[in-house]
Amino acid sequence: MTQTRPACPLQARRCGGCPQLGVPYAQQLAAKQRRAETLFARFAPVAPVLGADDPFHYRNKAIASFAQQGGQAVAGIYAAGTHRVLPLPAAGCLLQAPILDKTIAAAVAAVRAVRWPVYDEDRGTGLVRHLLVRWGHASGQVMVVLVAASDRLPGSRRFVEELRRAAPWVTTVVHNHNPRRTSAVLGRNVRTLYGPGFITDTLCGLTFKLSPGSFYQVNPAQTERLYAQALAYAGLTGRETVVDAYCGIGTIGLCAAAAGAAQVYGVEQTPAAVQDARANAAHNGIKNARFACADATPWMRRAAAEGLRPDVVLLDPPRAGSTPECIAAVAAMAPRRVVYVSCGPDTLARDVALFARHGYRARAFQPVDLFPQTEHLEVACWFAPEKTAR
Repeated sequence: MTQTRPACPLQARRCGGCPQLGVPYAQQLAAKQRRAETLFARFAPVAPVLGADDPFHYRNKAIASFAQQGGQAVAGIYAAGTHRVLPLPAAGCLLQAPILDKTIAAAVAAVRAVRWPVYDEDRGTGLVRHLLVRWGHASGQVMVVLVAASDRLPGSRRFVEELRRAAPWVTTVVHNHNPRRTSAVLGRNVRTLYGPGFITDTLCGLTFKLSPGSFYQVNPAQTERLYAQALAYAGLTGRETVVDAYCGIGTIGLCAAAAGAAQVYGVEQTPAAVQDARANAAHNGIKNARFACADATPWMRRAAAEGLRPDVVLLDPPRAGSTPECIAAVAAMAPRRVVYVSCGPDTLARDVALFARHGYRARAFQPVDLFPQTEHLEVACWFAPEKTAR
């Protein structure tokens, strides 16, 4: 496990990306273990946190924001608590895979070559706003998403030519139109400028299609460990019906379908993610998974009222956690196991208490460090009915 702390020129300038950079990695893990035990030990045993083999350069996605500095376009990270852009250093970011840094540098050079004006968020003028870059760690494919304030990009052909001349590894380039005065990076409309408009990557032996807005964990090595534990908690034998709520592009649900579930029902409210989930099922030859486009809470309530009785329910909600109504619906379905994958330990602790009110007790917790050098922590947990002895 790598513990040496490299130097970062942005740390002194209040970059908020690595708030734990000055803390030895073993101490980071110990602090995360204490936090998990403080939150969860009163409910069930907490396993030792699974740390990363290498706590640096693990991110497969990067977002850089544009600014005008020294008379030219630059792109980088916001200083903590501000919208002041800190240009990425020549040595790159300590969290991102090096290919992302190289790709961002090439994209910035291409923007300068085309002479596109930088968007001014105070005045609402200018054109280029952000860069989103994705890398498939298994496929090697790289996507560049240029976020602009206009749906027109005069000179886009030259931009692609300049970008691919400097970064021939780029496999697709997408224009995302975001005209709103908002802190959200992506807008709703996309146009492919080069390549297929998506990349693929392999996770847990399955291939996934990643579109510009797809939710996909940024640390693939640690994600595989997290999902492996979640599937172990599910206890699949080949006969189970599984519901995957908040399924995104289908990652956990499709892994369950491939690992032995008889039938998987996924539900996700983002239409593009559902399209990707269905495409991912088809691409992997998985025929025992279906996906619905709906908000998880009303879908779960309706499915419970209509008599759906899955053996296992998988929950992977956003940081805000699940909802009391969804948890009540899960309990009404009476699954033998519930597996909850959380990116917000505080809201998981809240939801553990809600499950207990409905007769479901937490049996085990597994913390996983997906975000070294930060305070974030992922936790997998499984529940069973109080009357279940095992």
